[in-house]
Amino acid sequence: MLTPKRLKFRKQQRRRRSGCDYAGSTVAFGQYGLKAMGDCWMSSRQIEAARVALTRHVKRGGKIWIRVFPDKPVTKKPLETRQGKGKGPVELYAAVIRPGRILFEIEGVDLQTARDAMRLAAQKLPIKTRFVEREVSHT
Repeated sequence: MLTPKRLKFRKQQRRRRSGCDYAGSTVAFGQYGLKAMGDCWMSSRQIEAARVALTRHVKRGGKIWIRVFPDKPVTKKPLETRQGKGKGPVELYAAVIRPGRILFEIEGVDLQTARDAMRLAAQKLPIKTRFVEREVSHT
């Protein structure tokens, strides 16, 4: 699973999740992409499950890019613990996802295979997504 190699600080504050993503909102590497329509904290387990679903469906054909990385440590205190006594230990790492963010990209497969693969990957994710194609520039 994806985790950062090293961090400047072991624990982070939560911060706000409002707003849209403008950086990373276009298909940059592949031909087709999966775009987030909502906001969430996507765990490394969810990203890995979607990646496995994608690669299995395309039968290791084509090329897949993962455009998000879980670099936010999420802490959790044990159940039935009283308040106080500091912040809990790091439970998992999450990627902060805002609407408009491209999550996965794929190329080297036909449109229908890409659409089916992205649909399977989207079922593993906690937010609504949309299948997008790369815009052709007329320059």
